[in-house]
Amino acid sequence: MKNPHALDIIEGILGGDATTPPVASIIVLHGLGADGNDFVPIAQQLDLSAIGPVRFVFPSAPVRPVSINGGYEMRAWYDIYPPDPAGVRAEDEAGLRESQALIQQLLDREIELGVPSGRTVLMGFSQGCAMTLMAGLRAPQRLAGLVGWSGYLPLASTTAQERSPANLATPITLAHGEQDDVVAIGRGLASRDLLQALGHEVEWHSYPMAHSVCPEQVVHLNAWLLRVLGAQR
Repeated sequence: MKNPHALDIIEGILGGDATTPPVASIIVLHGLGADGNDFVPIAQQLDLSAIGPVRFVFPSAPVRPVSINGGYEMRAWYDIYPPDPAGVRAEDEAGLRESQALIQQLLDREIELGVPSGRTVLMGFSQGCAMTLMAGLRAPQRLAGLVGWSGYLPLASTTAQERSPANLATPITLAHGEQDDVVAIGRGLASRDLLQALGHEVEWHSYPMAHSVCPEQVVHLNAWLLRVLGAQR
């Protein structure tokens, strides 16, 4: 069984016990400087009992120096460079593609554990949102859905060329805080518009909050998960 050794993983089944095979999986990718523990409380707020047992997988990104934070080492899916004098920020393509490969191993691992790819949702917050959109759209196997919170589409100019035919019709839901001062909502809107222009089905929500998660957002996520996973049973 493939195991991305660079990643520490927290995992567990909600809606069942260790002896009950899960009927679906949700892989949740955290944001910059956090770790796999960050979204465990959010998962515990969900009620997916109508679907059956669901395995949640919370990987922690590798520790790496982050340029915008003075090279301080922290968990990050990729480096973030300071903007140049013109205000343009280069993307860490090498880091993005390295993490894409790690996330693909997680997706492959779910198949090996007995959950079909079409029953697996990939989800992320901030940097984790960026990796969800990048890795999810490029995954060779059809996924159940993509959830992106408070993030953006990285390497946007290569998406049309590199996306997988398997995920052209995969449902996507994006959410963003209207007062987000870390990832401006305009970046989320631009990502939504580009994905829709490419023909992807995108559900959009915005909330009166900063770079965070609110209760209404969790309610919307619960309903969306019941819809996309329930429809494929």
